[in-house]
Amino acid sequence: MSIVITLVGLIGVIMGRQALVRTNRRIGSARPKAIAALLLGLTGIVASGLHLAISSGGFGTGSGRAGAIVAMVLGFIGAAFGWLALARSKQTAGHGSLR
Repeated sequence: MSIVITLVGLIGVIMGRQALVRTNRRIGSARPKAIAALLLGLTGIVASGLHLAISSGGFGTGSGRAGAIVAMVLGFIGAAFGWLALARSKQTAGHGSLR
């Protein structure tokens, strides 16, 4: 279970990083990837929190607590990248409009 949650968080980090790079280059729209990274990061945070709350046993027992902690950190990073890319895409959208 924690492997799947970790993969969700890792995909969120990758998509958030791609969205940040895209907002720096101003090529295309980074909003869909930023929103996806934000949602995947938040999903990873919630799922790993639930896994930590439900799992019994300590580290090294095979319950996946260490993996859930890694997934939570990756979820935070992915959500932060998505939020930053979303904020940057809103700023660049305001500067490019003709009034």
